Amino acid sequence: MKESNAFLEQEKLGTLMRKYAVPCVISLLVAALYNIVDQIFIANADYLGSYGNAANGVVFPLTVVALAIAVMIGDGCCAYVSICLGAQRKEDAHKSIGSAVLLCVISSLVLTVIYLAFQEPILTAFGGRVNAETFAQAKEYFLWITLGVPFYMFGQALNPIIRSDGSPKFAMASTLAGAVVNIILDPMFIFIFKWGMMGAAVATVLGQILTAVLAVWYLCHMKVVRLERESFRIHPKLAKKYLPLGVCSFLSQISLVAAMAAINNMIRKYGAADAVFGQEQYAQIPMAVVSIVMKFFQIIISIAVGTAAGCIPIVGYNIGAGRKDRARDLFTRLLIVEALVGFAALLIVEFLPGQLIGIFGAKNESVHYTQFAIRCFRIYLCMLPLATVNKATFIYLQSLGKALLSTALSMVREVVFGVGLALLLPLFFALDGVLFSMPVSDVLTFVISLIAIIHTYRTLK
Repeated sequence: MKESNAFLEQEKLGTLMRKYAVPCVISLLVAALYNIVDQIFIANADYLGSYGNAANGVVFPLTVVALAIAVMIGDGCCAYVSICLGAQRKEDAHKSIGSAVLLCVISSLVLTVIYLAFQEPILTAFGGRVNAETFAQAKEYFLWITLGVPFYMFGQALNPIIRSDGSPKFAMASTLAGAVVNIILDPMFIFIFKWGMMGAAVATVLGQILTAVLAVWYLCHMKVVRLERESFRIHPKLAKKYLPLGVCSFLSQISLVAAMAAINNMIRKYGAADAVFGQEQYAQIPMAVVSIVMKFFQIIISIAVGTAAGCIPIVGYNIGAGRKDRARDLFTRLLIVEALVGFAALLIVEFLPGQLIGIFGAKNESVHYTQFAIRCFRIYLCMLPLATVNKATFIYLQSLGKALLSTALSMVREVVFGVGLALLLPLFFALDGVLFSMPVSDVLTFVISLIAIIHTYRTLK
């Protein structure tokens, strides 16, 4: 007999947050570390250095495209399945999961074909031609990362689905296992075998394959939902219900891609006009540094998103069971935690930027590398507390089933402000305009988020 998720309505909210949010945070942190670990080892390999860092920064947003599609399917399915289980609609739950698995496999194969067919124009669009060496290393890294896209997307899409089945610890463990493989193989392939960018990519892909294999195993041993042969069909009616719930997650990722494309191209344009970075031997430094700073930002946002996403099954079940009071209390706890995470991260970037950039091979680079990195950390990430609260608000609205409002807020933050300001501010402040685009976007978004927070409290009375 299958287990029940009724404890989501009965257990203390603090206990449930720890049980669901902590594994989710760890899972997302580990997923973020895949690319960051590559960059740390690349930066400390003297034959790769800032050229390899810049190449990694060019390819990174293209991996986020794959992640965006995966989390749209996975998070949407997770939210809908949790609501279905709270309302005791288990048939809809198992059909939604089977449909999501098929959609993930199909979309990952399509994306892989596109990447292989249009490799050079795609890399060019994301600023890869800052100089010849960066472009060559970006091509090598991108080829091998592309071959792992189906495994990466499958593991990331199944992660929230596994959580919705009541197994957040397994979701965490499967992602952690893949990361451990990557961490072990990266130094071996880069420093011992001297495989360069190919070695970093192959280590990452092998870790992603392990995570995907563990996800397949879990599908065959689910706790609450019983999958059947009939489950594995597209089921268009159900897809129309769960995919909109994942649109917010999709936009939060895909808009990051648009912002990074805009930022990379603005860096290439205005860096070329800079007295220092206009020189060929230093041209890749701004792109490499901003890539590193955004990776640190991704770590913080992974904590924020993981905390909020971990609450999705709890919120969904209680809304389905008619317990708005518990959903409201959980929202309060979530906002407090997110603000504390943002303030803690802010202290690190403002007081320890030199130590942070030191992890990424600063000792092997010129003084211009370190100086620009310290300035970038302190300006670009100075509004982290607002960024974490904004992200939590968007995801909480998604868990309530308010896909339209959540999507609209994400669009304003990531596209209107994120991309728009990245293109506008450099016109007036040159290279510094790129750095100021992030904090200005977070301040403007928080004004709107505050209205949404007040409205949400009223609807949950």
